[in-house]
Amino acid sequence: MVVFRPGRFLTVLLAMLALLGGVLAAPSARAASLVRVTSFGSNPGNLAMFSYRPDGLPGGRPLVVLLHGCTQNATGYFTNSGWREFADQFGFALVLPQTSSVNNISSCFNWFQTGDTTRGQGEAASVRSMVSYAVANYGTDPSRVYVSGLSAGGAMSAVMLATYPDVFAAGSVAAGIPYRCAVSLLQASGCQLGATTRTPQQWGDLVRNAFPGYSGPYPRVAIWHGQSDFTVVPSNGRQLRDQWTNVRGVSRTPTSTQSLTGGTTLTVYGSDDVRLYEIAGMGHGLPIDPGGAADQCGSTAAYFLDTICSAYHDARFFGLA
Repeated sequence: MVVFRPGRFLTVLLAMLALLGGVLAAPSARAASLVRVTSFGSNPGNLAMFSYRPDGLPGGRPLVVLLHGCTQNATGYFTNSGWREFADQFGFALVLPQTSSVNNISSCFNWFQTGDTTRGQGEAASVRSMVSYAVANYGTDPSRVYVSGLSAGGAMSAVMLATYPDVFAAGSVAAGIPYRCAVSLLQASGCQLGATTRTPQQWGDLVRNAFPGYSGPYPRVAIWHGQSDFTVVPSNGRQLRDQWTNVRGVSRTPTSTQSLTGGTTLTVYGSDDVRLYEIAGMGHGLPIDPGGAADQCGSTAAYFLDTICSAYHDARFFGLA
């Protein structure tokens, strides 16, 4: 004879419901992750391509290209910079080019070599190929492509904005160097460690000469620089401002100045054409700000410095939020 035991019945029922709930809650597909693209087209700069697309990302969404610094790689930049969480939240794709010690002994992008910083050549052309691949294969919006980078990657971000103004709508340069400040390794050290004597017009001409005959709009630019950076001295941030305000045709007289978290002063030029973020006491690195607030992001690591979430402010500057 079967004896009905209410306690046991309830236990079995709860176990079955928990099992059923687990089945129903199981994801239908593997969560998005950073993946390597082994063939993306012409690659004269011998770079590797990595990409990230949030699950269910529709076509017609923006694309952000992220360029790591020296001794770094795509995976570390993806993990620590904070950009992944905003790609998920706001809905856009990421492409992360990666160089190696084969190209440069310190795995730096070669922002000072003319063969890598000229339109249609070297590393610049490889990054352009990655953008073309993403537009063709991911359906990203070709009118909403952006670039951001740190240190040598920041300098390379300036290269991409100068050589492909018809591709990038805006960009940001963190602890970087103006376009064509240097055309050799010896000159590169001079640019990193001291101010270079050029007028704003001369800085602007270097950009305009990167794509002769171009008559379209030039990208908007955000510049980030720690004021205690002794690897790439802060004068580079101000010279980037001089270069891009000249290219954009706006005054170097600020439109507004604002104090932000982390000892950051934001100075805006023109109609939000150029932004200069100067961070008191910060050394050489990308500004991040770990935490759960809407304007926080990233993880601390070598050259990822806890001050302010630059990815959040860049995403808003790019119009991605």
